[in-house]
Amino acid sequence: MNKILNLSVLAISAFILSCSGSKGEDGNVLAETTEKVEMVKVIPLEIKEVPRSVEYPATLMPFEELHMAPASPGRIDAIMVDVGSRVSKGDLIVQMDRTQLHQAEIQLKNLEIDFKRFDTLQKVGSVPQQQYDQMQSQLEIARSNVDFLKENTQLRAPFSGVISGKYYEAGEMYSGAPLPQIGKAAIVSLVQIDKLKAIVPVSEVYFPMIKKGMSASVKSDLYPDKVIEGKIFNIYPTIDAASRTFNVEIQIDNREGLLRPGMFNRISIKFDRVEAMLLPSLAVLKMQGSNDRYLFVERDGIAHRVSVTLGNRYDDLVEVNAEELKPGERVIISGQGRLLDGDKVQVEK
Repeated sequence: MNKILNLSVLAISAFILSCSGSKGEDGNVLAETTEKVEMVKVIPLEIKEVPRSVEYPATLMPFEELHMAPASPGRIDAIMVDVGSRVSKGDLIVQMDRTQLHQAEIQLKNLEIDFKRFDTLQKVGSVPQQQYDQMQSQLEIARSNVDFLKENTQLRAPFSGVISGKYYEAGEMYSGAPLPQIGKAAIVSLVQIDKLKAIVPVSEVYFPMIKKGMSASVKSDLYPDKVIEGKIFNIYPTIDAASRTFNVEIQIDNREGLLRPGMFNRISIKFDRVEAMLLPSLAVLKMQGSNDRYLFVERDGIAHRVSVTLGNRYDDLVEVNAEELKPGERVIISGQGRLLDGDKVQVEK
């Protein structure tokens, strides 16, 4: 009975196998295989002209800054300003003690009187030329001394700006020693803020493109909807070997007074239009757990994975860079999330 049952099972198994497979030329049954083909959408890769810009963080600085101090120590007679005072070019800021100046002016007047006498006597030959020359030299030295003391007893603003620091009061002795706050000797500090500047370290790859007068724009988180214009006015001549960058100085118009020295901003430098490979951002995938980016291109029905680096964004488009990519490549923009390198694909019409 068992023998009959086993034969029945074998017969049924052979029947099922013969119905579910196909036979080869030798009559053996071949297993049926179905190869999976993914449906995808593609777009051709094109080169487009786009405006090039690069953005850098920067801290704003006064366009000019001066720590004002006389050439020698002395008593301060008067300080005409306070922190925050606005001054114009030529305004008197600090009046130092004028005792030495008055003494020098009296000495100069006496020398001028004596020189006139010498000059009269020299014309009639009553004074040796050597003595006359010595008197003339003393007079010139006295005049120079008076001019020097005038300049250093009255400190005047060399440019229009705002007083940013005041370190002494009237009646105190100015010592000439460096101050801990600024590391320099000063009675007051003056900054120019109607225009500001920023020093930006730019990558060396842009060195051939940077020119004086190029436009730049400044964006601050304090004014998210406002763009303030600037321009490059100085380019440092050397490249830092450690960071591979070179410094660029940018002048920023601040006549509206919205910005202040010390503010953090983002500065965008605008270059001429350049050619770039642009794709919809959804075409680019990110490897999980890393910052590596890649996409898929379709070549003869096969999906090929290509690693890319990203450039600037332009609305919903992103710039991609890869040596392997060429214009005309069929980039997969739909269905690529299910693909592996080498998968068969069929392009939807």
